[in-house]
Amino acid sequence: MQFAREQGIRVPTTETLQAAAEVPAALVQTGFPIVLKADGTSGGEGVRIARTAAEAESAFEKLHAPPVLARAFKRALLDQDSTLVSPALLRQRPIVSAQAFIAGHEATSTVACWKGTVFANLHFEVLRKGNAAGHATVVRLIDHPEIANTVEKVVRRLGLSGVCGFDFMLEANTGHAYLIEINPRATQVGHLTLGPGHDLPAALYGAVLGQTIHVAPTLTENETIALFPHEWARDPQSEFLHTGYHDVPWQTPELVHACMRRSRKQTVWYTRREPVRDEVAKPRTAVAAESSPAVPIDCRR
Repeated sequence: MQFAREQGIRVPTTETLQAAAEVPAALVQTGFPIVLKADGTSGGEGVRIARTAAEAESAFEKLHAPPVLARAFKRALLDQDSTLVSPALLRQRPIVSAQAFIAGHEATSTVACWKGTVFANLHFEVLRKGNAAGHATVVRLIDHPEIANTVEKVVRRLGLSGVCGFDFMLEANTGHAYLIEINPRATQVGHLTLGPGHDLPAALYGAVLGQTIHVAPTLTENETIALFPHEWARDPQSEFLHTGYHDVPWQTPELVHACMRRSRKQTVWYTRREPVRDEVAKPRTAVAAESSPAVPIDCRR
């Protein structure tokens, strides 16, 4: 965030916190609400929004604590994600930052870049989320010059290569794009092939080889995309499963089953789930409209 500010990029006031005693000073700089974030987290797990000093101090203590060993092993066993095991064993504390709250809604950008040049991009407005601080479940493709310029400037100045994700807040009254986060990894929308300039895998492959690569056929002309299984799990009756493009990987039914099982596993403590079962194949639109987590969608065409 400091680097971005030095480049003239619009960012919220951001402070790095080392101890709970530094929270009051950060509040003076950011005001309320304040957004606290723990580095190395994803899907909103390490984000808290505080509206009082007591909430901010409590949130910092929780985010700054080393990962609970039982949680780390549970994630490793159930989700095959061992990211937290080493920090839990070594009692490592994550870095926590505090950001001023920007009233508005989120946008996300994923780019394929090579040696400081952007070769393809996907800029999306977030329409729905799993929860207030969680990941997007429905997005809409947008053309936003400030987002595009910001991304290209960061990629160029840092000489980035690979696939990177950028998160923004679009200010409610002005539409200004505030950069709030950069992630050096592929994001959940990076596989979407939406035509020339919006096919990240082909663009990155071509950049590495120094060749022009034919982009994949456009996945859909619909600008609104419901991400599977997230939107289906959030609301089986969501209007976006009808009106948007429901991004279900029908060509790989094993992956569909795996996504559904994973979604169930995350909510098993709250809702009774029935096993995934095959049914007589239905048209896609009917599948999306009639499905629910308790009566799974058909995985075959």
